[in-house]
Amino acid sequence: MNRFQSCACIATILLLGACASTTSTSGSRMFSQPRNSDHRGQDDLLTAGLGLAGLRAMMPPAFVDAAHPAPEELRRRALWANWRGIADIALGGGYGELYGSVASVPGREFSAFATLPGASQTHRVLLQLPDDFDTAKRCVVVAASSGSRGIYGAIAVAGAWGLPRGCAVVYTDKSAGTDYFDADAGQGIDAAGQVAGADAALAFKPLAAASGIAYKHAHSQDNPEADWGRHVKQAAEFALATLNEQLPGQARFTFANTRVIAVGISNGGGAVLRAAELEGDWLDAVVAGEPNVLVEGHGARNLYDYTTEAALLMPCALPALGLPAAPGADTKCAALAAQGLLSGSDLKAQQQDALAKLHASGWTNAALRAGSISVGFDLWRAIGVGYASAYGRYVADAHPCGYRYSALGADLSPRTATDVERASWWADASGIPPGAGVGIVDPDPAIDLGLKGLQCLRGLWIGDSADALRVRKGIAETRAGLPRAGLPVIVLHGTDDGLVPQAFSSAPYVAMAQAAGRDVRYWQVRNAQHFDAFLAFPQYEAVYLPLLPYVYEALDRVDAHLDGKGALPVDAVIATVPRAGKPLSSENLALPR
Repeated sequence: MNRFQSCACIATILLLGACASTTSTSGSRMFSQPRNSDHRGQDDLLTAGLGLAGLRAMMPPAFVDAAHPAPEELRRRALWANWRGIADIALGGGYGELYGSVASVPGREFSAFATLPGASQTHRVLLQLPDDFDTAKRCVVVAASSGSRGIYGAIAVAGAWGLPRGCAVVYTDKSAGTDYFDADAGQGIDAAGQVAGADAALAFKPLAAASGIAYKHAHSQDNPEADWGRHVKQAAEFALATLNEQLPGQARFTFANTRVIAVGISNGGGAVLRAAELEGDWLDAVVAGEPNVLVEGHGARNLYDYTTEAALLMPCALPALGLPAAPGADTKCAALAAQGLLSGSDLKAQQQDALAKLHASGWTNAALRAGSISVGFDLWRAIGVGYASAYGRYVADAHPCGYRYSALGADLSPRTATDVERASWWADASGIPPGAGVGIVDPDPAIDLGLKGLQCLRGLWIGDSADALRVRKGIAETRAGLPRAGLPVIVLHGTDDGLVPQAFSSAPYVAMAQAAGRDVRYWQVRNAQHFDAFLAFPQYEAVYLPLLPYVYEALDRVDAHLDGKGALPVDAVIATVPRAGKPLSSENLALPR
């Protein structure tokens, strides 16, 4: 069967709102639980009617019934949370004025669950089709959510650029997302984002019985990161199928006559680079910002390696850079020294040794200073705990280091989640706890402020136990290959990135690709770190600049190149100027021209 004829069946289901359990497959494609909705007037595609002022509101949009929010309420709140989690929309930050767009774009949304061959769990796909879709240009932007975010996790990256230009935008959560499952209550999240029982058609239900709270990125047992590229391609296929059904008067949309540009940042950047290596001429260009990507050689290190190293050593090392010590850091320094992992007869010497060890493994001072953000927000531990489960394909209550997830009481002891907490998970969560009322239960927090658990996490990379071999096997499965020959790729990265340092990720990828003669261009942005959203804090906005303006500029460049109206940019180290408390200006950004 012709693949687009088969996909048209899926889109017909989407259009008619047929039985939610209907499923159709063709080769590598499977879509189920279709939904569609109109978004016009006070409920647009980009902000659900919130506009820039509503996105800036400090409190999220309220639910009429906090325990039973309606799908449209969940969508509005998810958009609010994802905009604020990705973009710097604070006053003076320049968003919507100097760069970016929150235009009110009317249109429709089409969503479904998609399943890759061999996968046990689904990923969400969602197409936003603006009413003024440019049928002459036939542009589709495909994006993967950053981090472990839900289906709207790339709205500020892809939607903000593509929708105002008349492109359709399709998203995948790459089998991560906010579809949490409460094993004790037997409840998960359905296609509408609402809480439902285990017998319903859920976006994620663990294969094995478990206790506590499970989430898809960590507990699908699919190691989804190994398939990020295929998630992106399947989302693009879903887009073409839906366009063919919704625009029957047009010539059929195929990869041969439809422009497909892939874009993503962070984990989403890694996902689109993995998509770039897939066979076939289905993809026209790729823009990858601050990508979490792993290659062989060139100084590359995988996320789990440097995350678990940072979790152990960075709290002790930061004071040697003149930064304030995190709570409990001195105790951890002393404990590491007592175990022979740090040298030095006093605290200052131990701090210097921790810093020297991080320098020796490739960390720059700029990355370490920005890495202090992740220390302060407990991100190193959060990533280590979740990714160990993902790479090792462990069920939720079988973490090799004894960690698990639960709602927590005031004394940090596990407790049962409430109906109100479960109801907001899909909209409020970032996709990886702690957050949204879900916390990490430490196996033995009383020992050296949780140091025992962190050492166990590190041992899964440097040790030789059966669990370590299992985790390292999963990491090896995520290694990226070369992009397709002739495919335009722009990679951009902040030189101060402290969560995914460029020395371990994008720089090795670009070196590998360029050595093989691939068409990869590299922008290195001075004074940019990993989190644009954190620039709302005065201590960060005075030092750092946003990365999103460069993502949008790179998209402009590849789009013009594909139109035959401009050359691709050359490699550049962009010398930005920190704003130092003043409103952002074009002089600060120093965008290449």
